[in-house]
Formats: sequence, C-alpha cells, structure tokens
Amino acid sequence: MDLVPALEEPLKKVLGPATAKVMAEHLGLHTVGDLLHHYPRRYEERGQLTHLADLPMDEHVTVVAQVADARLHTFASAKAPRGKGQRLEVTITDGSGRLQLVFFGAGVHKPHKELLPGTRAMFAGKVSVFNRRVQLAHPAYELLRGDAEETVETWAGALIPIYPATAKLESWKIGKALQTVLPSAQEAVDPLPESLRAGRGLVGLPEALLKIHRPHTKADVEDARARLKWDEAFVLQVALARRRHADAQLPAVARRPKPDGLLTAFDDRLPFTLTEGQRKVSAEIFTDLATEHPMHRLLQGEVGSGKTMVALRAMLAVVDAGGQAAMLAPTEVLAQQHHRSVTEMMGELAEGGMLGGAETATKVVLLTGSMGAAARRHALLDLATGEAGLVIGTHALIEDKVKFHDLGLVVVDEQHRFGVEQRDALRGKGKQPPHLLVMTATPIPRTVAMTVFGDLETSVLDQLPAGRSPIASHVVPAADKPHFLARAWERVREEVEGGHQAYVVCPRIGDEEDDPKKAGRKKSPEDEAERRPPLAVLDIAEQLAAGPLRGLRVEVLHGRMQPDDKDAVMRRFAAGEVDVLVATTVIEVGVNVPNATAMVIMDADRFGVSQLHQLRGRVGRGSAPGLCLLVTEMPEASAARQRLTAVASTLDGFELSRIDLEQRREGDVLGQAQSGTRSSLRMLAVIDDEEIIAEAREEAAGIVAADPELTGLPGLRTALEALLDEEREQYLEKG
Repeated sequence: MDLVPALEEPLKKVLGPATAKVMAEHLGLHTVGDLLHHYPRRYEERGQLTHLADLPMDEHVTVVAQVADARLHTFASAKAPRGKGQRLEVTITDGSGRLQLVFFGAGVHKPHKELLPGTRAMFAGKVSVFNRRVQLAHPAYELLRGDAEETVETWAGALIPIYPATAKLESWKIGKALQTVLPSAQEAVDPLPESLRAGRGLVGLPEALLKIHRPHTKADVEDARARLKWDEAFVLQVALARRRHADAQLPAVARRPKPDGLLTAFDDRLPFTLTEGQRKVSAEIFTDLATEHPMHRLLQGEVGSGKTMVALRAMLAVVDAGGQAAMLAPTEVLAQQHHRSVTEMMGELAEGGMLGGAETATKVVLLTGSMGAAARRHALLDLATGEAGLVIGTHALIEDKVKFHDLGLVVVDEQHRFGVEQRDALRGKGKQPPHLLVMTATPIPRTVAMTVFGDLETSVLDQLPAGRSPIASHVVPAADKPHFLARAWERVREEVEGGHQAYVVCPRIGDEEDDPKKAGRKKSPEDEAERRPPLAVLDIAEQLAAGPLRGLRVEVLHGRMQPDDKDAVMRRFAAGEVDVLVATTVIEVGVNVPNATAMVIMDADRFGVSQLHQLRGRVGRGSAPGLCLLVTEMPEASAARQRLTAVASTLDGFELSRIDLEQRREGDVLGQAQSGTRSSLRMLAVIDDEEIIAEAREEAAGIVAADPELTGLPGLRTALEALLDEEREQYLEKG
C-alpha cells in the first residue's frame, strides 16, 4: 500500500502537543493531511490602502501609518473588579489624519511591546465609533521595516483565508499552522486518474491545495475549488459504485409471482384502477424482485400518491413466490393503521387458514411492543412456521426472538425514522439477504443527498390517485395579526358545521416535568421572547374546548397515552364521533381519515419542512378540498417565517426537500448524522453541484466496472481509505 508519509505525519510532531491536542479535540484534525484538507470557509480582503482622512464606517480597511503615542490604562470591570482590567490606546497618523487603535485584556501585551512611538506599520481592521471617536478595535498589524513599498502593496491586496475555527483556536492560528505544513502538499498523491483530470482541465492536487490556502487572486480560489469538488464527488461516487458492484454479487432468491395466485386475486378485487405511475413503479419493482441479487430500491412518492398500495402488491408477489414479507413502520399508531387497512383491502385473502378464507389466502400478523404476551406468542409462531405471509410491525420486529420461515422482502416505511442499524438487523433475518424497498413521502436532506449520489435505485410516484383534493395552505402570523388566529378558529368551526372534521397539531404534550437544570439558567429577554415553551396539546385542547371551539367534540391524542386508548381515539375520530383532534406529530404519517378537511398547526416554526409537508398530507384525502393553517409568532423577516412561506407556496414534496436541503446542508452523506452538523462534504453542496455529482457517478461506474479492486489506482485507494474510516465502511456495507 502506498502510504503518503508526509501527509500521515501526526500533527503533534509538526505543531507541538498543545496545538495538536486542540486541533484533534475541537476540529477532528489529527494528521498533516487532515489539516491540509481543512479548507478556508471564505476569504477576507484586507481592502485597498485607505487614507486616515477618509475612513468608511463599518468597513474593513488597511492603513499604513506611524505610531504617534501609546498609553496603557487600567480600569475596573465585571471581569476585573479590582481595577486590574487593561486597555491599550494607540494613536496613529499618516499625515492626512489621526486614528485611535484599542486593545483589551491579554491582547495588550504584544502591541504594548511592539507599537512604540515612531514605529511604521500596516493596520487592518473594522472601522467603528466609540464615545464619538473613530477607532479600530484589536486590528491585525504588520510592522514595516526596510523596503516597505512592495510589502505594503502585496499585504494589502492579499486574500486572507478565514478558517472554520473554535473559541480555543482562532482562524489566524490555524492559518499559521497551515503555513507550517503547506510544503507537504507537494507530496499529496492524486486520487483522480490522469486521463480524467486532463480531460476536464483540472489542476493537480498539490497545486489545488496551495491555491486554496494561499491564493493570490480570486481565480486561484476558483481553480482550487473546482478541483477539490471533483475529488469529493468522485471519491464518494467510487465508494458508492463499489458498493453497488458488491451488492450485485450477493445472492438473493428471485421472487416471481404465480400467474393466478394471490396477487392476481388481489388485483381482481380492487374497486379502482391503479394510476399509470403505480403500474410503472410496480413493474420496476417486479423486475428487481425477479433477479438473483437483492433489490435496493427507494420509492419516493408524494404524500397520498398510493405508495402503500405499490408496497402491498410487491409484498403479495413475494408471498405468491413462497416467501414472507415484512413492513417496518415507525410508530404503533401507524403499524396498527397499516395492519387495519391492509386486512380491509385484502378481505378474505387475509384470512389464510381460517374458515371463509380464500384458497390463495395468507395470514397478516401485527407485531408491536405493547401487544399482550399471548397475542405476541401467537404472532411469533405464525412467523416461524411460515403460516403468516405478511407481517406489519414496529421496532419489535427487529428483536432477537423474532424468527422468519423465509423472509424475502423488507419494506421500510418512512425511511428517515429508522437508523441503518435497525434496517440491517431486519435484513439479517433472511436465510439469504432479502430484497429491500424503502419508502419515503418527503425526500429529507440525507435521502436527497443519497439520491443525488445515486446509491439506491429510485422510483418516483408523482401523480395523485383520482378523487384526491387540493390543499390550500396559509401562514397565520399570530403575533402581527391576532385577528387572523381568531378567523382560523372560525374556519375550523365552519368545516365542522359543513359535516367535516379537523386536526390541531402542537409540538408538545404538556405533561412533561420541567428539567430543574434548565430552569436554573439565566435567559436574556430576547431569548425569553423567542423561546417560550412550545404550545402543548393538553393546554390548547382545554383552551379551545372552553373558548373558540366551545360546543364541539374535542379530544386529544399523543404518544404517552396507552396504546389501547390511542387506538380507541383514532377509531372514534375515523368514525366521525370526534369533531376536532388535538394531537402531537403521532398523526404525522399514514393516518387516513378522508372526512378530515382542516388542519391548524400551532407554533409551525418549530417543525421541519418535511414534517410540515407530512402533517399537511393528512387533510384533503377525500373529495372535499383541504385547508392547512400554519400558525406562528415569528417576525416576517425571520428565516423560520420564510420557511413557512415556502411550505405554503408549494405542494411539491421534491421542491420542498430542495429548500430544506439548501437550508440545512446534507448531513454526513456517509455517516449517522442526519443533517447539518458533521458533513463529510467540505467543498461540495449537493444541490448546487448536482451536475458534477452526476458526471462523477458516470466516471466512477466506468472505473469500478473495469477494475473493482482499483489495483491500478493506488492514489484513489488511499483517498478511499481516508474517506471510509471503519465506522463509515460498515455503514455503507449495511446500506
């Protein structure tokens, strides 16, 4: 293996133990190579030289001037009550005017020694006013000695890299450390095959690293970025292409439905015809199921586009072929609901082994954590003997006790609720790897990232079944316009008087005990205003029943209720015995009550874009139009309010997922983090760089097909090893 010794060098050898420790703990940087790949977030321009006589306010300037005098003052402050606070005031002049520089605290020592009267230097900082005097606080400076003219021009015109930093390590210290390791960039082994690099006119890796950290011009930065984006896209695509290649080698049992079996019988009894989209996606899935390596397919569909129907037909096809199929749902409410709707749709086809069951029938069992011991034992036995062809359940399906006779297909509903570990545990229950179908109604950022990165084969359902109604969505600014909120409750009453029902969704239940640790913390008034506790189901239900919705039948539903109570409330609501259901997000996915036409989401700014889209999909499921009101107290200019406006303006889940992704970043595309925090992408932005990603995918597929082990590309292998530490390697393995 060609290791790159210079880049493998631990930072503590090069920078000393103290700096290396901070870099490791706070920035996750351990080697010279890690530091070279810690790219600047942006670049400051010191600004062209400015005369002191015409300094622009609030701008970054660079001035060349002479120190006229320097005085050290001591003062008392909250931090230094005994008069031990120190402030250094330095007056500089360039002949056109005078300017005061101020340094505080520990920052006074170095300038106090260096900025002596008569010293010439360059000063760069932001112009501000204090006590009606113009000043620069804590400016950067460089002393000028000897032939200064040339230095002045280059220093003032240079681009200063600003690095992602921490309180323990400022950007300029990171810049200094990079200055030390930059010569090692010459030894960086290039992961891109020479033909690809030349063909796309990209600079070499050593040159790109020099240009990103020490650019002379903006064109240098562009060159470097173009090159480093390609590295990220390409190495990642090779990782995914190798995984697809390895998956294609795995054995799986081909599952082909019998000509006149369960699937045919089910299709014959459907009271409606499938949409064109459902037929097309089903055909793609059946083709995958008929192959002898595991299907890995992502089914993305709008809320209410009939994904469950497509998944059920795939499950029936597998049962037809002698296997079993499992559907994993994120909540008990949803698992029960799926079980109920599947058995209703199947009728006597779900009564396998029972009197009155059709001859092709199978058994459909439910498995959740709160089932009684006897019912649970029964379900487990049906799975182990193969009596039950279909099982629908929650995380309870993953437990060790659960054994299948012959698991052929795993359907995961609402993929973003399940970790990879859980999907993997269920897939491990097949004698050979089962086929996998992942469903999601809102492509959330990581899924979009994965889709753009093309790791799962993707099917899209984008047409709604006939009879679905449009949903009108509006933002209700409760703080700016309280009368809008009053009107919202009138609208709910009108819907109920018209024979319909409504949901009111709140972010919190309301019976939580306050955390004493949090209660003790001091908060600023702004903080108090912005972060009052989210509105709670129990409080709002009480206020509505006693106030604007007096006389209507109002009930509550939340996750801490007993499973039987939850089920009873849902049944009453579905039967029309409840007018308004005040709930938490337990109703977010899969709940289907066609008569519910209105939804009011309280504190809507506390929910994510995909969650709001999911919630809204619970109304407009029948022939009457739906109405969704997003209530918020956030001011008009805030990002939260813009997010809500975006949700109100489109019903297109794919469009919303792009907005979500642009706002939240893609998360670590290969790792556990769902979004925002730790992105393995330093240069690449999934939405902006879709073209690069698509091109890199093609290049990667060609290279992996020709040389799966990458024997001819040692640089690429090294880069892959760096990208795929062990945790991520396993993560990829698990899919």
